[in-house]
Amino acid sequence: MAGTDFPEDLRAAQTRLHQATAELAVLCHKLPWSVEPVTGRPGAARARTGQVTAGRPEGPGWTEEEKEAVARLRTECVELSLRISTHAYWYKVEAEERVRARSELKAVTRRPATPRHDVDEAA
Repeated sequence: MAGTDFPEDLRAAQTRLHQATAELAVLCHKLPWSVEPVTGRPGAARARTGQVTAGRPEGPGWTEEEKEAVARLRTECVELSLRISTHAYWYKVEAEERVRARSELKAVTRRPATPRHDVDEAA
């Protein structure tokens, strides 16, 4: 990376966007498949194999608190995206360099998913 000096408020917004999208993904993964309560339906058995496919389990739906949490995180992600994309810093960057700089901002503010270990140090 070129080591661009991004403004601190831009870095903070991008860091929070990474966090908020991760929180939203974790929350949505834990929630029932249906927002509203729905009855399940049995699957159909395939004639040749007998494998049952296309069924759905019953969906209890989301609680009001879960709906509010998802809405809050989605709104925060949109607001952060707007704040980042319309930041005054981007007007100082040459048009041809903006995509590279945007990618660099994402990279320098993203925490690694797993801790990095030096193989030589571990041995």
